[in-house]
Amino acid sequence: MVTSNEKEIREAVKIRYAAKAVGAKKGVESKAADCCSTAAAPGIYQGSDIVGLPSQVMLASAGCGNPTALSDLKLGETVVDLGSGGGIDCFLAARIVGPSGRVIGVDMTPEMLELARSNCVRVKANNVEFRQGEIENLPIDTDFVDVVISNCVVCLSPDKEAVFREAFRVLRKGGRLHISDMMLVGELPEEIRNDPKKWAECVSGADQKEKYLERLERAGFSEITIQGEERHKADPSLENLRSVYVRAVKSR
Repeated sequence: MVTSNEKEIREAVKIRYAAKAVGAKKGVESKAADCCSTAAAPGIYQGSDIVGLPSQVMLASAGCGNPTALSDLKLGETVVDLGSGGGIDCFLAARIVGPSGRVIGVDMTPEMLELARSNCVRVKANNVEFRQGEIENLPIDTDFVDVVISNCVVCLSPDKEAVFREAFRVLRKGGRLHISDMMLVGELPEEIRNDPKKWAECVSGADQKEKYLERLERAGFSEITIQGEERHKADPSLENLRSVYVRAVKSR
């Protein structure tokens, strides 16, 4: 059962990312301050990665990492991106898996889906499709994909247990999960923790790192490893917030 607080959080997330999508479509960068911003994209993605991507893709980017860089994707693999936004990580993955592979982006915000689909036409990514849905209830068949990626989106979910259960469900045996996400190594001020707008800014919904990893284990994942970690923003009030790369495997 979805609580009123969860509904409030999801609505705040939708409003924020709808506005970001509309701005990107117009060629305008969002001015909202958060941990994951377009301004960070040049430091996250290598120049060779983003060659040929239109400005609408970059302006919609709101990630805290580059999960495709560490995901060891292979030709012919099927990939799903949780919270695909304007499509940047889908397009990068599509280049690696090639024409024999397939990439599916899932996003709950209609404005982002519209932008991603128009971006898909611009970059001529014939092996990419975008589906509307919530990452807690993926519109993907069971045991269907080889790799699940996500870039600073799980922290936006009020039900992370459901997200990881769904990721585990859609992966084939031996499939891999590669996530870049915001996590905590300490506490947030109470006024930030209870603010839905801060949740939509990738702050309030961040789990304690140990709790995050425990959730993955409970969902059934094994070989859970931290591949990288850094303080993402030099804001004194957010000194306990970290951008973390996580890898896990569905071994059974």
